[in-house]
This record gives sequence, structure tokens and C-alpha cells, in this order.
Amino acid sequence: MKKWKSLWLVFAIAIIAILGACNAKDKSESAAQGEKVEPAQTDKTEITIDNNGTTQVYTEAPKKAISLNQHVTEIMLALGLEDSMVGTAYLDDNIYEPLQAAYDKVPVLAKQYPSKEQVIDAEADFLYGGWKSAFGEKGVGTQEELEALGIHTYLHTASSMTKPTLEDIFTDIRNIAKIFRVEERGDALIEQMTKDVEAVRAKLPQNGEELRVLVFDSGDKDVLTAGQNFMNELVTIAGGKNIFGDVESGWTTVSKEDAVDRNPEVVVVVDYGETKAEQKINFLKNDPALKEMEAVKNEHFVILPLSAASEGVRAAEAIQILAKGFYPENF
Repeated sequence: MKKWKSLWLVFAIAIIAILGACNAKDKSESAAQGEKVEPAQTDKTEITIDNNGTTQVYTEAPKKAISLNQHVTEIMLALGLEDSMVGTAYLDDNIYEPLQAAYDKVPVLAKQYPSKEQVIDAEADFLYGGWKSAFGEKGVGTQEELEALGIHTYLHTASSMTKPTLEDIFTDIRNIAKIFRVEERGDALIEQMTKDVEAVRAKLPQNGEELRVLVFDSGDKDVLTAGQNFMNELVTIAGGKNIFGDVESGWTTVSKEDAVDRNPEVVVVVDYGETKAEQKINFLKNDPALKEMEAVKNEHFVILPLSAASEGVRAAEAIQILAKGFYPENF
């Protein structure tokens, strides 16, 4: 009898153990299934951004954003926000190659600025303008008008000021990253851009001399050049001296005689639009006045795409292009 009691006791313990294991397994599977169906938690922290005289309050990240100029499109894509975008517009030239795959996922709404109707049809909840014109008469409407329609807006500050710096671009990147709740991505992007710029600066001559640089955008009778816009910052960081950096304006028009008098050693040719860089260089070589500049005589030209010269994620690339063009022997 004692022998049978012992056998039953062992059997009972085994049954309890099996049931316990099954119960634990069921709980584990139930928990796993619950994790799969449970919706992701959304950051509902209220964020307030002051921008261009407006105050924007965000209770959550935008889900249907539209970028209105190329350099701000590239900022959004560099932050990995393509899945939060329902459109882009106003491409100046080829999109930055590392961002092409992400760009291809987003609909292009218009060759230039989309209409207000297109914006409404896309059910946009956020518009990111690169230039003031985005929210001007020929743009999609004022920021106040769009806010009244329930659409948040952000105007890229670095492109709307005199003497913008790299740090001003970083401020815009931080703001966009904060609005979309991707602060870590913003910090990582800024860190990488900073490293890239420092790597270029480390190769520049250390003798203190700076090449005299003329930024040539266009011009027939006069010369459209850079005063204290972002090109001035790019040229300076790349080891040059903008010969019209003392002019208190952004893009400015100067006389050919003034350009010749300041005698640049390098001409940076801004490449965009229908008139190609090669055509601009041919013009400089054949113009009776401008061909007398030292840079033209020595054929020391550096071609810079306008999209790289804008206040965006390609700033480090632009600085590298300029530095290599200024001091090829150092690279």
C-alpha cells in the first residue's frame, strides 16, 4: 500500500508540473500576442516652436508633411522622415545621392510650389518652407492662413537671415527633429556634419593666408555675387576670403570694374538653372573686363551646385568641394 501511495504522489507532482508549464507557456504566448496587437505609444508631449513671428504648438508629431524646397526636403530625408511625408516640391537640381532612395518614396506634388488646393487634397498637417517665397504671394499661402486651416508651418530660419552660420542650420535641424520626435537622429546628423567639416579644415593650409574669392552667380552688365549670405560662410570655412564679404546684404549686384579692382584669385561658379557652369566660365573668359582678373587668367574656377550651397545637410560637402578647389595640393 505504501508503495502505491508513493507512486500516486509522484504522478500528482508530475501532473502539477506539466500544468504549471502549460499555464506559463499560455501566459507567455498571450503576452507575446498582446505585444503584437498593442498600438505603439505616441509621444504626446506638447512642443512649442516660435518661427518667423508665429507660435506653433505641437501635441504630436506631424504625419502628413510636405517640404517646399530642395534643401529642406533633404533635411527631412536625412532625418529619416520620408514615411511622415505626403509630398515634396521645387527641386533645384538632382537630389543628394545618398537620399535618392528615400526621395523616391515621396510624391512630387509640383515642379515649383504646389497650390493651396493640392496641399488640402493631400490632407497635409505640416509644411516646411526653405525660402520666404514658400509662404509668400507666389507660394502656398501665409503661415497665418495655413495655421487657420489647421496646418502647421515652419520656415527654415537659416535661409531667412543675413550672415547665416553652420550653427543656424543646426538650430533648424534640432527644431525639425524636436517637432517630429526624432531628437536622437537630429543630434547624430549634426555630429556627423561637424565631423565632416572638421576633417576638411584639418587639411587646409596653416600659414594664415587666404585666397581671394569671387562668387559668380550670373551677370551680363553687372555681377550678381555673394555678400554676407551663406556662401560667405562656406568660402570662409574652406579657407578663402570672399572679396565682397564686407557688403551688408545677401546676394548683391556689383560692377565689373569693382570685381576687377578686387582681383580674385579664384572664382566660384554657382551652377543651376538653364545657364550651365561651363557657359558662365566661357562668358568670364571672353568678357573684356572680367577676363583681366587673376583667377580668369589662371583659369582657377570652382563649380558649386546651388543645392549644395544652400543652408542644408550638404554644407559639409560644399565646404569640401570649395576647399579642394582652392587648395588641390592639400587633398
